[in-house]
Amino acid sequence: MSGKIIGIADRENSYHGVVGTNHAMIKLYHLIGRIANSRATVLIRGESGTGKRVIAGAIHKADRDRKDKPFIEMSCGALPREIIESELFGHTKGSFTGAINERKGRFELAHGGTVLLDDIDSFSLDLQVKLLRVLQHKEFERVGDNKTIKVDVRFIVSTNRDLEKAIADKTFREDLYYRLNVISIHMPPLRSRKDDLPLLVDHFINFYSKENHKKVQSISDDAIRVLMNYDWPGNVRELENIIERAVILDVDGVIKNDDLPELLVNNTPVSLDALINGNAYAAISLKDVMKEPEKVYILHVMKEARWNKNEAARKLGVNRTTLYNKLKKYRLLEPVGIEKI
Repeated sequence: MSGKIIGIADRENSYHGVVGTNHAMIKLYHLIGRIANSRATVLIRGESGTGKRVIAGAIHKADRDRKDKPFIEMSCGALPREIIESELFGHTKGSFTGAINERKGRFELAHGGTVLLDDIDSFSLDLQVKLLRVLQHKEFERVGDNKTIKVDVRFIVSTNRDLEKAIADKTFREDLYYRLNVISIHMPPLRSRKDDLPLLVDHFINFYSKENHKKVQSISDDAIRVLMNYDWPGNVRELENIIERAVILDVDGVIKNDDLPELLVNNTPVSLDALINGNAYAAISLKDVMKEPEKVYILHVMKEARWNKNEAARKLGVNRTTLYNKLKKYRLLEPVGIEKI
């Protein structure tokens, strides 16, 4: 017996692209409805992978005055300070090495709409001062220019860090924190809303079936039980990746246990605490633990290369024979629903 796809795209099961009917999510939808049309800055907090960006997008879509205007997002965590400043504020020609043309920044491009700044905790202290001015006065200057530019922008910021601790450590400005924390939203981890998991699974099955030209119709009850018994330290993002993988590997239109990573099928639930304490994989051999990431990564590269073995081998830095042997070992030799090159 298999679990049938239940149409999660239905209006009653989603809210501006956010999937879920858990009581915490319903409360969140009501809050978004109350704040969407305001100009208030929103701080979205939660673990990595919980869907903070999706919530920011829902706020923008629910805003009657801004929904048809730009939604500009920027992930700030991995970018150097100079690049962040130029990306946000723009720059003039010749303002620094490589600035061969004048360029508008994200704030200008988002005029009339919404800006999402992810990983706000990664801002340097001097950039925090500049951001505070933009939040307070909606004005700034491009890098290398003294002309003041005014913008009408709704700001949403997100973080998975403890900002109060960052303030105590003197790495985050207290005045900026209070300016950002006008409306605070906490995204619940997936392990606390597992009743939404079947809806999310069906959503991702539908999405990745279309993207990969597959006809996956359902997921088995056993596979659903495996997913429900896992603690999802990577949250919705981890679930999405696993379902994408399962859709690609499926051969008969029904996702079963053999389409899921072995660690999920064989393991007891893994929590973040268990990972930190080092006993998450106590019941699994080291060999099994180590081979699963390799299998998933090879699958990812093969998909990127559209199953062209020569191209995939080049990206992986191995010869074609080695790649072939690994594909055979992991039963990945026959892609389904993807045109071979």
